[in-house]
Amino acid sequence: MKSGCLCFACSTPFDLMGELMKITRRFTEAGQSPYAKIAFRRATSEIKNPDGSVVFRLDGFEVPEHFSQVAADILAQKYFRKAGVPKALRKIEETQVPSWLWRSVADEKALKGLPEKERTTGESDARQVFDRLAGTWTYWGWKGGYFTTEEDAQAFFDEHRYMLAMQMAAPNSPQWFNTGLHWAYGIDGPGQGHYYVDHETGELTVSSSAYEHPQPHACFIQSVEDDLVNENGIMDLWVREARLFKYGSGTGSNFSALRGSNERLSGGGRSSGLMSFLKIGDRAAGAIKSGGTTRRAAKMVVVDVDHPDIEEYIDWKVKEEQKVAALVTGSKICQKRLKAVMSACVNCDADGDACFEPMKNPKLKAAIKEARRDSVPMNYVLRVIQFARQGYKDIDFAIYDTDWDSEAYLTVSGQNSNNSVRVTDEFLNAVEADGDWKLTARKDGKVTKTLKAKDLWESIGHAAWASADPGIQFHTTINDWHTCPQSGPIRASNPCSEYMFLDDTACNLASMNLMTFRRADKSFDTDAYEHACRLWTIVLEISVTMAQFPSKQIALLSYRYRTLGLGFANIGGLLMASGISYDSDEGRAICGAISAIMTGVSYATSAEMAKELGPFPGYEPNKADMLRVMRNHRRAAYGEQSGYEALSIAPVPLDHANCPDKRLVTAAKMAWDEALALGMAHGYRNAQSTVIAPTGTIGLVMDCDTTGIEPDFALVKFKKLAGGGYFKIINQAVPEALRGLGYRESQIAEIEAYAVGHGTLRQAPAINHTSLKAKGFTDEILEKIEGGLGSAFDIKFVFNKWVIGEDFLKDTLKIPADKLADPAFDIFAYLGFSKRDVELANEHVCGAMTLEGAPHLKPEHLPVFDCANPCGRKGKRYLSVASHIHMMAAAQPFISGAISKTINMPNDATVEDCKQSYMLSWRLALKANALYRDGSKLSQPLNSQLLADDADEAEEAVEALVASPMAARTAAVTERIVEKIIERVVYVKEEEAREREKLPARRKGYTQKAAVGGHKVYLRTGEYDDGRVGEIFIDMHKEGAAFRSLMNNFAIAISLGLQYGVPLEEYVEAFTFTRFEPAGLVQGNETIKNATSILDYIFRELAVSYLGRHDLAHVDPREIVGETGLGSSDDATDEQLALNLPEVQKMVSKGLVRGNPVVRLASRTTTSTTTSSSGGVADAYVPEPVTGLYGETTTVGNTVMKRETEVAYARSTVSSEPVLTKAELFKQRISEAKVRGYEGVSCPECQNFTMVRNGTCLKCDTCGSTSGCS
Repeated sequence: MKSGCLCFACSTPFDLMGELMKITRRFTEAGQSPYAKIAFRRATSEIKNPDGSVVFRLDGFEVPEHFSQVAADILAQKYFRKAGVPKALRKIEETQVPSWLWRSVADEKALKGLPEKERTTGESDARQVFDRLAGTWTYWGWKGGYFTTEEDAQAFFDEHRYMLAMQMAAPNSPQWFNTGLHWAYGIDGPGQGHYYVDHETGELTVSSSAYEHPQPHACFIQSVEDDLVNENGIMDLWVREARLFKYGSGTGSNFSALRGSNERLSGGGRSSGLMSFLKIGDRAAGAIKSGGTTRRAAKMVVVDVDHPDIEEYIDWKVKEEQKVAALVTGSKICQKRLKAVMSACVNCDADGDACFEPMKNPKLKAAIKEARRDSVPMNYVLRVIQFARQGYKDIDFAIYDTDWDSEAYLTVSGQNSNNSVRVTDEFLNAVEADGDWKLTARKDGKVTKTLKAKDLWESIGHAAWASADPGIQFHTTINDWHTCPQSGPIRASNPCSEYMFLDDTACNLASMNLMTFRRADKSFDTDAYEHACRLWTIVLEISVTMAQFPSKQIALLSYRYRTLGLGFANIGGLLMASGISYDSDEGRAICGAISAIMTGVSYATSAEMAKELGPFPGYEPNKADMLRVMRNHRRAAYGEQSGYEALSIAPVPLDHANCPDKRLVTAAKMAWDEALALGMAHGYRNAQSTVIAPTGTIGLVMDCDTTGIEPDFALVKFKKLAGGGYFKIINQAVPEALRGLGYRESQIAEIEAYAVGHGTLRQAPAINHTSLKAKGFTDEILEKIEGGLGSAFDIKFVFNKWVIGEDFLKDTLKIPADKLADPAFDIFAYLGFSKRDVELANEHVCGAMTLEGAPHLKPEHLPVFDCANPCGRKGKRYLSVASHIHMMAAAQPFISGAISKTINMPNDATVEDCKQSYMLSWRLALKANALYRDGSKLSQPLNSQLLADDADEAEEAVEALVASPMAARTAAVTERIVEKIIERVVYVKEEEAREREKLPARRKGYTQKAAVGGHKVYLRTGEYDDGRVGEIFIDMHKEGAAFRSLMNNFAIAISLGLQYGVPLEEYVEAFTFTRFEPAGLVQGNETIKNATSILDYIFRELAVSYLGRHDLAHVDPREIVGETGLGSSDDATDEQLALNLPEVQKMVSKGLVRGNPVVRLASRTTTSTTTSSSGGVADAYVPEPVTGLYGETTTVGNTVMKRETEVAYARSTVSSEPVLTKAELFKQRISEAKVRGYEGVSCPECQNFTMVRNGTCLKCDTCGSTSGCS
């Protein structure tokens, strides 16, 4: 193609030569099926509920062999027509259409021979879907005069079937749903209130058929006037929106025409304001589910920055998020306090009504005080007391959660739309100059309020930081690139912000998978890409011709301007596979060149069609403006820094110098030469031709690693298996990138193994088959574990009761049932493995899920593999906020519309970061920007890698403190002490001083003898019945009387504090690590081996025994023989006794056994044991010297208990086995999802936690559902 050439003779994709539309073949051969060289396979697809019940299942359908299971699932579950397809078809003859293009209907004669219920079926072969899509496009293209000859039509049909089957491109979802049902199967129904413009007569026509003219458009923009009930008014908009939502489309509107709050009405009175109507519309949208599924409506609300109610609008979602927080927190507090009040009334032994009188029932009085302190409404407290007085024993007070589809979010407004503010250059210049900004009334234009532009800008930044809304649309920049300004300004966008054009217009989309245009030699196949761009532009243009629309105005204006939305997907995968960082000059240059080629070829094709069919009807009034925009596009393609016409901000031009493939630069320049020259000669068939869409579901159908212009979200993916389940696989762009960077295959294999893991424990360090067998694991159990490791992302999720089996865990490993049900229970710690052991085994089995730290990988190559978020647990790297914005800026000068992309920000981003991101977007001539700060929505779990355990954080804090200078250490410690004192003072002031809780007259406890620095110390404790420590005694020998007395009085002071409610934790924090003599080695205590003072020793001992603070011990009590934690005698240790110990769970000091729930007591005469696994008390074995007492008494330590006492205790402690609550299971699944790189949100359709951020939506990586862009 020669620069400046006005014909297509020298071009492979374009070949007019004075003829009509000529279609060349590139992927197929005439006379041969396009599927001839494509292998197909039979597949099965299934959707299950979390309880295992089957929602959907399709067996034996056929898909191309290279389709992944996810791609096959999308076809089967979403795009196959499930019913109504006749089993016998016949052709309907049309004289003006070739016979192979005749449409089909049911063959009634043939169907009569079948039972009535067997006459129709569903689609069961991908080729049926490909054929009906491509066939319908070709059929309407033939009728619309888009082809020169029948051979051109056949080539068009075959090329598209091939590209669909090879995942090279895909249209938007409404095409898959609706297109071809009438042409291929004769499926029809009554009209649904749609309209179309007849392509032959140009007349607006009411559609009498539901499917003859399909509804292929996904994106709409609708106008709304400041009128309540008339046509095109506020209430009419809700009806028009509902018609779109019902069929799965999205819409956006600019509501700035609506009067502000308190503006005068024509009939007297004052307006209720913009927000009152937005809340109505939000509620209406929330009630409509697309196609009856659980997907929410997709909607964009736009308001101009000078609207009188703009401040309230900006803070709308911030306040709604606060309401959700209040609902969730308040409901939990109310339930807790009100249940306490009910319990105090019910569990009362007083006579008559005394139980319901606070002055006579101390527990009720205390419960009421607690409720009052937490601001629980007193009338509700009184209601509960009245309820209890009537004989009820419990209350049901619902609590709410922060799930995005929960009652809490459904209760508040603003959850069914994306919100944007339209800002002008005038406003942004005022922000920079710290100038004033005026808000103006809608009817008379009077100034209603003047405020500082910076203050309003601060509000926008804070709202985006706090709630991820509003986004910004740059009104001046958008309209500088507007091709039809004489027809009116662009005022709004679709929900995802990629389609921006006149009100009451629609756009249908298609996207190309860039990875499929990579040649075997790793170069980009520019010729094939240009060919695809041309053919898919024709598809989208034909779709305008054949389409029907939901309103008269949209039908007329869509016909008049014929806007298209061609785009691409997988730029992130293409760059990574090429060994080029997403955040690099080279990566941005490639993205810019590919964008320039796509739009240049698309506009050239549009001009080619205009030559034969005429330009779009609205072209002539806008001709000069459109050609001006085309010249600006061309200047950007030529890399020019200046000379742009009528632009407020110059775009980022194509970076010729940094583009590694100069053929791309040449092709981009030639494409725009062609587009401008042909447009000047013939005009354009379409006012817009390209956008970059999120490509959610269709990205999965094409097996794209990345969607739209997005980078990748994780390096390790979980590939779905046909029979259910997943297996880990490294992102396929990674090995390709490593090869291109010069790594050997052996090195690549090691790097992959590092990221993905080995999937087995056989050769794992620390935790392996040998060490597990030593703990009691059998070969059978180990095989079960091995079976789950292949798809595991953390070994702890395989070591559970569902995989191993409860019986084995309880009977063989002796794990108590309550521990098994505790989500925080660490089986590896219970088995004696250290945290380091688990980390090493985890990395060996499950992989690091990142390339950071991988063997052989050079540090300078790490940026190639950077993703939107940190990868795995060890990952620290992720793409910067600026890298996202600069990538958009590289593509935007070559896109007709805009780009759908969410700018990912880390949780620690600031309000200032948000404002600077918006400013950078403006300066780089972007049209819109939407920010998403991790954790800015309560419904969104933190997307950063899993929070470290408290122990890890403590270790890191200690390391940081030790590494700091002494002055800094002193300041940090002082700050900690002051913080504790302030915290305690505040607590005491807020809570009335509690009364002293006296110890029982006969109490449990233990005595620990030890020597600290050669000085003997006896520590004696006294406990409450529930095992809490309530007093201590300290006795010392070989010391002066003064020191002994001091320690004795110190112990009394500590005891009084404990009895008045001072937590033991406070004393432990205050007195551990204190330094004074005597100090040094500790003898006689198995867990503590060194102390810096007597107090340090005492509070270490108490912390270990009563708080489980094993971090303060030098030997973990669980590692002591028998896992008892019992102190040894002076003469021999428990290790020397070789005991078989019975379990006892009563009358034993909690401190004595250091909090171990399984109590094992020793006697040297013990010879056997009988254990109980039921959770009750074991039948204790009676030692030989007292065998005569068997059956009447039993010994517990040195105490003889009557048999009936033991039995009574057994009865009182039997309880049902605890199970994981729904909330606990939910949290566990969230944790699993975040480890895998997902957002931690449940898919509303398939319930899988595989949602990823996709543009301004969330997309399910399993079933393709989206969150409705809200």
